[in-house]
Amino acid sequence: MWVVGSDRVSYVNMVGKKWTTVAKYEALAKASDDFSAIPDENFRTFGESSAVGMNTTSMNSSLKSLFGENYADRFGNGLYSVVDDDNVLYTNYNGNLYAFALSDPKKPSAGITKCYMVEDIVTAVQGDDHPDYARLFGLSMTYDGHLIITFSNGIAVIDRDLDLNSVSFYRFAGTEYLSNSIAVDENNGIYAASDSVMHKLIWDGTTLSDDEADGAWSSPYINSVQPPIIKIGRGTGSTPTLMGFGDDEDKLVVITDGAKQMNLVAFWRDEIPKGSERIAGQIPVTCGFTTLPEWIQTEQSVVVSGYGAFVVNNIPENVSSDLIGQNKILQVSLMGPAYDTSYGAERFEWNSSTNEWCSVWARSDVSSTSMVPIHSQSGNMALINGYRSPDGWEVLGLDWDTGETVHQTVFGDVNFGNGAYAILQYLENDDLIFNSFAGPIRIHYDKK
Repeated sequence: MWVVGSDRVSYVNMVGKKWTTVAKYEALAKASDDFSAIPDENFRTFGESSAVGMNTTSMNSSLKSLFGENYADRFGNGLYSVVDDDNVLYTNYNGNLYAFALSDPKKPSAGITKCYMVEDIVTAVQGDDHPDYARLFGLSMTYDGHLIITFSNGIAVIDRDLDLNSVSFYRFAGTEYLSNSIAVDENNGIYAASDSVMHKLIWDGTTLSDDEADGAWSSPYINSVQPPIIKIGRGTGSTPTLMGFGDDEDKLVVITDGAKQMNLVAFWRDEIPKGSERIAGQIPVTCGFTTLPEWIQTEQSVVVSGYGAFVVNNIPENVSSDLIGQNKILQVSLMGPAYDTSYGAERFEWNSSTNEWCSVWARSDVSSTSMVPIHSQSGNMALINGYRSPDGWEVLGLDWDTGETVHQTVFGDVNFGNGAYAILQYLENDDLIFNSFAGPIRIHYDKK
């Protein structure tokens, strides 16, 4: 399988119980003279150490010693990568867009080859008049096999050989800023949520359209100000999630909004039913707190299974002034073991008869620090990663129907247990691929 980090891409042999890197490409070091390759032992040193007892000064010094003076600038590289059906990997480093493949598909150890590359993808697609804040955030794929590039100020579609003559670009209006990836439906509807507007664009095979006659639409939603920690922007922290497929009665796209105490919001994906509005329904997220904290906000996508939805809170009730204004890497390395962590999760259900949300259960005692939660169909649970005393870093499995804790993987205080904005993954044999702060690790559970 491909493994993509903020500095490199690797190809890993995961047959049986193996987890062995057979090829790697130091993409960031090759893309810029400002970044050197980081030795594997530096990642292991950090992973095996602990943030307990540290503060912003000591952790900043540690991160610089292991990952360089400009370690914070590594964040955002290799984000939202995608692999096509030819096993070509698309990702980004130092503002460039890359397509990587195995040099010899029959012999992965022969290495990784750069197939295509576009330098300064923002300028290449948008020209010299793009705003200073424009950057690449996400990558995805249309159902007819084109690459979708999500910029902070718009969406582009390009052929998979990265031919710039094939680009169709849609620019968002005014000061809209998008800091997440996108969702795509089977009819090539593209759902993108900026910090104030949910968009549906239509890809017709040649161009992107925002014309209502083609099925496109846009809808404002509630936003506020940027939280003091974890979250990237002031609007939604969620990549849109589709809900309702096939013969399901309601077809929705869901996000959390940017209110200080966020709402779970559902939009009609297609035609609006008579008597309704584009926002099909919304409900406040309380996470079961008796007294609501100032912030209930998330940087994670809504987890969906059927008409069920699960959300987490990533903002601590009390944020130390030491952390405010610090870079996200420093914040996320300390929140939990050294400073107050976040608590709260809640599960909702959409009623397709009444077109309303209802809360199924809430937990104010569980922690989801920054890792993307997932749903396990086989285990019927939501899985989260966070830090709680006395066990330290953990993966918790919460029963999808009741919220009861039904699984726990304990890492203790070591940094290997900090998921740091990554996503949980499980293999078919139930092994955990844990994409930790210090790189991905494979965990085999003894069934005895």
